[in-house]
Amino acid sequence: MQTEKHTITMLVENEPGVTARVSGLFASRGYNIETICGAPTANPEMSRITITTNTNPDQMEQIMKQVRRLINVIKVRDMTGDEAVRREMALICVNAQESHRSEIQRIVDSFRARIVDTGLTHYIIEVTGQMEKIEALLRLLAPMGIKKVARSGILALYREPG
Repeated sequence: MQTEKHTITMLVENEPGVTARVSGLFASRGYNIETICGAPTANPEMSRITITTNTNPDQMEQIMKQVRRLINVIKVRDMTGDEAVRREMALICVNAQESHRSEIQRIVDSFRARIVDTGLTHYIIEVTGQMEKIEALLRLLAPMGIKKVARSGILALYREPG
């Protein structure tokens, strides 16, 4: 059965151990978490955890059922479809030799990214967007020499009607 990338978001009670229970469920069932991101919502008593995983439809159905059964989980949604806005943020530290600085700036500008730190031999670039956009930027910066990358994991919200 073919697997595809799924984005799952859940509202949970903002209490210690909730993220560990959610990730533990995935691990105990042999499901891989590709990315996980969690933070409090506008309501400080709740957090939103967003997970991406590669799975087939049967496994996805099982994941959703099992996550719903967890204590402290308030709501679970599959955010895979077009109705959701999905974004990721990355910080990229790239070698910035004098001869490459204008080319790096041109690439950064074309991706609507920005340089947030400059050093004698490096730039740190911040970019936000869909995963494919970040991957494309990394491919273009690779010839300059990428030193480090930190990625947030995917965040998702459903579009509001109207």
